[in-house]
Amino acid sequence: MNLIDRLREAVGGAAVLTDPDATEGYARDMMPLAPAGRPRAVVLPADTAQVQACVRACAEAGVPVVPRGAGSGLTGGANAVDDCVVLVTTRMDRILELDADNRLAVVQPGVINRTLRDAAAEHGLFYPPDPSSLDWCTLGGNLATDAGGLCCGKYGVTSDAVLGLEVVLADGSLLGTGRRTVKGVAGYDLTRLFVGSEGTLGIITRATLKLRPLPAAPGTIVAAFDSVARAGDAVNRVVRAGLVPSLMEIMDATSLRACEEYLRADLGAGDGSALLLCQSDAGGVSAAAELDAMDGLFREAGAEWTHATRDPTEGALLLRARRVSLPALEARGACMTEDVAVPRTRIADLMTGCEKIGSEAGLTVAVVGHAGDGNMHPTVLYDGSSAAEYARARGAFDAILALALSLGGTVTGEHGIGKLKTEWLERELGPVSMRVHRQLKDALDPAGLFNPGALFTRRPAGGRTA
Repeated sequence: MNLIDRLREAVGGAAVLTDPDATEGYARDMMPLAPAGRPRAVVLPADTAQVQACVRACAEAGVPVVPRGAGSGLTGGANAVDDCVVLVTTRMDRILELDADNRLAVVQPGVINRTLRDAAAEHGLFYPPDPSSLDWCTLGGNLATDAGGLCCGKYGVTSDAVLGLEVVLADGSLLGTGRRTVKGVAGYDLTRLFVGSEGTLGIITRATLKLRPLPAAPGTIVAAFDSVARAGDAVNRVVRAGLVPSLMEIMDATSLRACEEYLRADLGAGDGSALLLCQSDAGGVSAAAELDAMDGLFREAGAEWTHATRDPTEGALLLRARRVSLPALEARGACMTEDVAVPRTRIADLMTGCEKIGSEAGLTVAVVGHAGDGNMHPTVLYDGSSAAEYARARGAFDAILALALSLGGTVTGEHGIGKLKTEWLERELGPVSMRVHRQLKDALDPAGLFNPGALFTRRPAGGRTA
């Protein structure tokens, strides 16, 4: 029996796509720069057993498997390679258990982030990781990239919310990691090994996730500054004061203008160069005190104006301006969106450096980011129909990565390496770390069939790149 027939036997004929017109829609994520090949087939399994059967069939045929969720990634991490099988987990979309007493949920990888948030809220609980694509990104993709979001400064990233996993390995066997208990240190922490591995070590088919008590409706404060340096100083003052807002976001002037146009709303930016948007979900008197304290610190740092509100509706409208920043910029033309992180004290240096890089390239670089944890998203705007501008944009993209490393930062804070930044991973981590990475890959996926080309290139014993 050939591979396609085996896949159809495993998941049903309707769940195996081979027509190029159908498979093309699963060949790449949202990053235009990353390479993508043509898959031999796309399979949509409905449960763990079907994933195992697909993996076994591909392993025996020597055909690569590229795991994929909703395709919301921004580094090509789920992009197809030629003649691969793209394994899509979106049909595995059930919340299997929501245990309010133990504050945990057991989910399949195709569950939408927002779906779990809403289900948890019905029990007075909260799932914190909230990427800007939370309305359509899947938890499997969040796990594969260790996704973050706007609340990371206070609540951490996806890996901080994971208790255990069920993972299909390269030979089709099923590995269970972690536990349901609050504490547990038996053995290596295999759970964290797989979270953020971008589908290169195994395919996550189930996750046990920690939930938190639902926080109070947040209060919101915004502050405008005439320079990114003053805005950066305001962030430092908040951190030094020991305040931990539930989110602290920063937007530069270009991003603000784009959002105002996109929403057809006046955000009060005026001629300012940067806007800080913060929220406190401490509740009651504590939230009021936190907002008052931030207001004072922003004014000390030279804010042109501040505005605070305890109205959840108004706060949600203000926050929406930050969440729509990427589509607002995309409405202006082609975009290359970065995902670097720097120490919080270097945020202003990164933003001014990005402005300089854009000026030297003859392009606009807009910057928004999570000021609470230093994870910034510079976006290079260019004319997608111009090969010359594309080349300059790619040069600016790489220059921003180099800038982040020079400031003591990292080339990815939450989007992952994917197939776009493999060279930069080696620059950041160095040869010893990369040797260990390759040894782990060889141990768990000796044939190199899981998501080849993602994270890094494998090197066989002869030393040449595979």
